[in-house]
Amino acid sequence: MAGREKRWRGLDRLEPADRSSRSTLVALVLTCATLITLDHVGGALDPARRLVGEVVGPAEDAANGVVAPFEAIPRWFHTKSGLEDRVEELEAQNAQLKQQVATTALDRNRLAEYDGLAGTATTLHHVLVPAHVIAYGPAQSFSQTVTIDAGTSSGIHADLTVLNNDGLVGRVLSATRTTATVVLLLDRHSVVGGRLGGSMEVGFLQGRGELSGGATLDLKLNDGAFVANEGDTAVTWGSEDGAPYIAGVPIGKVTAVYSSPRETSRRVEIKPFVDFTSLDLVGVAVPSGTRSDRGLVKPGKEATR
Repeated sequence: MAGREKRWRGLDRLEPADRSSRSTLVALVLTCATLITLDHVGGALDPARRLVGEVVGPAEDAANGVVAPFEAIPRWFHTKSGLEDRVEELEAQNAQLKQQVATTALDRNRLAEYDGLAGTATTLHHVLVPAHVIAYGPAQSFSQTVTIDAGTSSGIHADLTVLNNDGLVGRVLSATRTTATVVLLLDRHSVVGGRLGGSMEVGFLQGRGELSGGATLDLKLNDGAFVANEGDTAVTWGSEDGAPYIAGVPIGKVTAVYSSPRETSRRVEIKPFVDFTSLDLVGVAVPSGTRSDRGLVKPGKEATR
């Protein structure tokens, strides 16, 4: 008895705070059990749920309406950055297409000139070094010269024939490693031996120093009594070893014949085949076996090394 009384006395000595905590715990457990039972039965809490939904729903919608724009800000910046990148990409593509359109005509013309140069090499049976005219201007004692973008490293040196797919352009005056100066057929100090194709009459052609679309040459025939026919073609008769002019290069056609009582010969006016105001691709005639740092245009073949 004494032991039992001691144990019960221990229960009597529980603190008020402990009793309150146990009571709260028991109440919560009972409440949870009740809610679980009601939910299992179903329908009992539906009115309460609807009431809560009707009260809380508009508040949630309003909150979402306020928060949504702020949530969209990062997406907006990401989308804007992507659009800017796309715009830059499209602008670059547009600029590239415009450049291609702008250079299409140039590329087409250069291709036609190259094809013509290849045909010229075959017709004349000569190897040609292709080059582009990069400058106009006087040089040494000549007023009508051009600079081309090929020099000694390409196999070019002084006193070589320069032509294009239309005819004779001139001759090489001097050359550096990467460029060469060409005196044009139009220069007043340029003299070329020529032959009329229809009659085989020979003479010398000299320029007038004019660089224009209507520039002409003067042909003085050795036979002063011979009357040239308009429309006849003049070609080079050639030099020894093909320097400075190879034979058979078209020069131009006869447009007029003049005679003077004071002179024993007639002056024949020649209209050049070459348009000297729009020179671009030219070919320099070099000996077979020439070593060059660029492709050579050979008779009957495309450009080869």
